[in-house]
Amino acid sequence: MAHLKIPLFVVLIGIVAFASPAAAQNPSTGTPAIHWWEQLSQPYQARIVPLVSLENSPRLESLLSGGKLSLSLDDAIALALENNLDVALQRFDADIASSDQLRASAGVALRGVPLTVGEAPLGMGSPAGPILNLPVTGSPFSSSVLTSLPELNSILSSQSSAAITGPTPLSNGPFIPSFEPSIVGSLNRSRQALPQVNPASVGTTTLRGNSTLGNLGFQKAFTTGTQLFAGFNANSQNSNATSNLYNPWTTSSFSLNLTQPLMRGFGRSVNRRYILIARNDLHVSDLVFREQVISTVAGVVRLYFDLVSLQEDVQVKQQTLALVQRLYDDNKVKVDQGTIAPIELVRAQAQMASARQDFANSQGFELQQELVLKSVLTRRGTEDPLVRDARIIPSTEIEIPAHDDVQPIQDLIAAAYKNRPELEEGRLQLANSEIGVNASRNALLPEVDFVASAQNNGFAGQWNSLGASGTTLLDPAFLGGIGTALAQDFRHDYPAYAVGIQLNLPLHNHVAEADYARDQIQLRQTQVRFQQLQNQIRLEVESALIALQRSRSAYDAATEARKLQEQSLQIEMEKFDSGVSTSFLVMQYQSFLAQAQSTEVAAKSSYVKAKTALERAIGMTLENHHISLDEAFRGQVSRPPTPVGRNAKTQGPPQANR
Repeated sequence: MAHLKIPLFVVLIGIVAFASPAAAQNPSTGTPAIHWWEQLSQPYQARIVPLVSLENSPRLESLLSGGKLSLSLDDAIALALENNLDVALQRFDADIASSDQLRASAGVALRGVPLTVGEAPLGMGSPAGPILNLPVTGSPFSSSVLTSLPELNSILSSQSSAAITGPTPLSNGPFIPSFEPSIVGSLNRSRQALPQVNPASVGTTTLRGNSTLGNLGFQKAFTTGTQLFAGFNANSQNSNATSNLYNPWTTSSFSLNLTQPLMRGFGRSVNRRYILIARNDLHVSDLVFREQVISTVAGVVRLYFDLVSLQEDVQVKQQTLALVQRLYDDNKVKVDQGTIAPIELVRAQAQMASARQDFANSQGFELQQELVLKSVLTRRGTEDPLVRDARIIPSTEIEIPAHDDVQPIQDLIAAAYKNRPELEEGRLQLANSEIGVNASRNALLPEVDFVASAQNNGFAGQWNSLGASGTTLLDPAFLGGIGTALAQDFRHDYPAYAVGIQLNLPLHNHVAEADYARDQIQLRQTQVRFQQLQNQIRLEVESALIALQRSRSAYDAATEARKLQEQSLQIEMEKFDSGVSTSFLVMQYQSFLAQAQSTEVAAKSSYVKAKTALERAIGMTLENHHISLDEAFRGQVSRPPTPVGRNAKTQGPPQANR
């Protein structure tokens, strides 16, 4: 070490150059700063988050015309991707994850990323909703009466969580030094007068002096746990002491100090744990956004076709009312002619009143469903009077294929395991937990640090004219000012070196032991929850497949029953016209037909919801509806709106914009 020829200040400059980036990167754009002063000022500039726009996309206005909102299913999905507030909220999560990644680059603990996903309201097509038909009572005068307001869970959105970790975070593990390079320094000027107990020691009864102390340093930590400090110190003093050979005098030094953990806190995996977790969280935020888009699209499809079904039910109730009105008119003529008793006219009037009530109920359910759908497709709901008063005219009908082309259940489950973002989110959360447990295990180790330091020293001063003797002891090499002292530093004239080991061996390690034990327990819980998630996804696929098969059978049976009831009513009306039947029987068959028609509508609605649920269960919602995640993230769908008046059935499949 005594023959080291490289001056220490050259080493210091090299360390600073190595630790400082050549061109600062702008985290928001990824483009390098152009000027050096921009690089210097960038760490102190606030990163502004743009204001949120709560205006609806232009697509909504283009679909409004004459008090009507004409919507194909593709239009409804596009409006949701552009305006839905749940999707808008999830767009911010990517920026939150990016900010955590920036925070992790400094080596500090993370703040975490949100894992909640917004679910669309159940709407009027929920299990307790009016689309599920009432049972046949056999009475021609039966009618449903709405006795309670819609439940909140039918009209309000809800949330689900993608988290499989527990509510308690893992322990922090061993200390991580800050990776952020920093320059530290101080400059102090002092003046003092001190009475002396022993004046002989300094040659005066009152020691008066001025001093200037300055230091400048650079500190940096690395992912191996290494901590480095490089600094320069200078001290200049002037006093009235006669005992000093030099006055004024100056000392200076360049120093380099290194600390390297050998056990606790050693290794890149331990010190980079927050960087690794932040990187996983960034991927998790992308997956949660995908999950949110899937949830929103599936919810819009369900709400849209529920509205189609409710409108079909309105038509059924209207047709039933028309049939009852026709029967009433026929009975009135016959009563006037005296061919039937007046009681038959009263019965027809009662049936017509029940039909009007059912028609009014069905219209009310339709309006409520439109209200729910508008809240999902817009940013401000019905705040805009044009949106509030507009009636939704859906142009995509429910089409039931002749046969269901369904893959074997094992293939569907395999597709779900491959496509569902929740599983990958769970794997990444599990990986984060394992990273945390490894860190808490490292915290069990004792602290054993290697320390080393190197320093160049310099000294210079003037002969103390207040002193009466000792001039023969003056060293000419020390005569001078700060320049002389710095020259000694640069020449490496007076080096000093030190190496050593620092120990901290706790006789009890209860905190670290408890933290590691608890973190292992929480890791095992996370593994169990991950298995629960896999079981849940398998259950969703199997249940959705059963529901699809059941709804297919129900639809086939409902269609056949409706046809038979139409035939039965036709026969009974012919008999009534011939005088061999009664209006009571006709009204009964009318009620049966109305019931059968409503059942068929409910069966169609159940089928399309089961199909939508199966799409979501196997993770194919976005692919089947040609959704681009990039467009969803930008909130701008390139697919043009469906021309007003054009039925969506006449369109070809939309092209995916990938």
